[in-house]
Amino acid sequence: MTGAQEPPGPGRDRRRVMVTGYGAVTPLGHSVEETWKAMLAGRSGVDTVAAIDVTGLGVRIGGQVRGFDPARYMPTPVSRRADPYAQYALAAALEAGAQAGLVIDDELAPRVAVVIGSGYGPVGSIYRAANLLRDRGPRAISPYTQVTTAMDSAAGEISMRLGTQGPSRAQSTACASGADAIGAGMRMISHGEADIVLVGGADACVTAVDLAGSGNAGALSRRNDEPASACRPFDAHRDGFVMSEGAAVLVLEAAEVAERRGAVALAELIGYGASSDAHHWTAPHPQGRGACRAVEAALRDAGITGADVDYVNAHGTGTLLNDATETAVLREVLGERVTRIPVSSTKSMTGHMIGAAGAVELVASIQALRTGDVPPTLNCDEPIDPDINFVPHHTQHHEGLRIALSNSFGFGGHNAVLVVRAV
Repeated sequence: MTGAQEPPGPGRDRRRVMVTGYGAVTPLGHSVEETWKAMLAGRSGVDTVAAIDVTGLGVRIGGQVRGFDPARYMPTPVSRRADPYAQYALAAALEAGAQAGLVIDDELAPRVAVVIGSGYGPVGSIYRAANLLRDRGPRAISPYTQVTTAMDSAAGEISMRLGTQGPSRAQSTACASGADAIGAGMRMISHGEADIVLVGGADACVTAVDLAGSGNAGALSRRNDEPASACRPFDAHRDGFVMSEGAAVLVLEAAEVAERRGAVALAELIGYGASSDAHHWTAPHPQGRGACRAVEAALRDAGITGADVDYVNAHGTGTLLNDATETAVLREVLGERVTRIPVSSTKSMTGHMIGAAGAVELVASIQALRTGDVPPTLNCDEPIDPDINFVPHHTQHHEGLRIALSNSFGFGGHNAVLVVRAV
């Protein structure tokens, strides 16, 4: 399915990339520990949207970050200017840095980079600024507006708070943004551009505008009366994804740098592949050609084959087209192996966090490798492929998990795939 001749894999002299810390803010909790415990318990973070007025909207459910107190993570001037998506990203970065024991001094700072992906960026701040301009005029607009309503504001807040002086940038590829940001950070380290990179994704797009737009596109589940059952990846009765919000940030570093610092490696990031469908704004290619290319590229980059994969954290949105296409892609690339390993979608619990999804799902993949516990796919009552173990309803324990594949496929035909190995 790859078509044109693919370039050869990377040379053996590239630097190994280790994950030494991660943090998360999700509808399931305000840390990796809280989120992971909720996943293993099979708890849904989807509910009726409470933070905004949903009167008149066709879709009134979502995955919201509830009870988040920015004062725990940042001073008031920062929380006042920062959009929630940037607040979530900063909180996750602080958790990740603390786990990694990351202390950025003057010597290290120029070698530390930040890459944060987001599909929507600070949309809440943009909408508020537009309304303020309309209602109160130009003098009511803060002089910080032009920076706090920019896509790179999360990366900027993290860089300024932690004192990183390497490259800091935003990555935006719709639902693949978080995974692409992680892949970009991996490349920066393996190619010598940085020694340590804080990478991940964030979004806070449970807004009336975004619920209305995605709802009108027919992409969202309309199970307003049963929110916990709304996201149904790989189930025959799925009817759309659930808009959600959150963030996850990981600390990536060159293996020799982590060893020198005495940092504990949680996993090794060994592969990344990306592609574009060039087909449609909201629908995947019907034969999954772009997704296949991305999976194959990630496996080739990792120097492995589909036979080596032990777990797949699927994109698994609960939409009619994605789930059918992704299932076909996994069968095409992994062959019979896909019927002998667990394949689950944690979106069934978190909802679809858009730019944050790929980062949160890589964290879940690493946790599965470390513990052997595979989080379930909720609401998968009637699997669309009965020969595949979609880990329905309940967590499963699998011994000997070594390599996990994490898929992210986005609107606009963006595809990004990560491969991680246990250490």
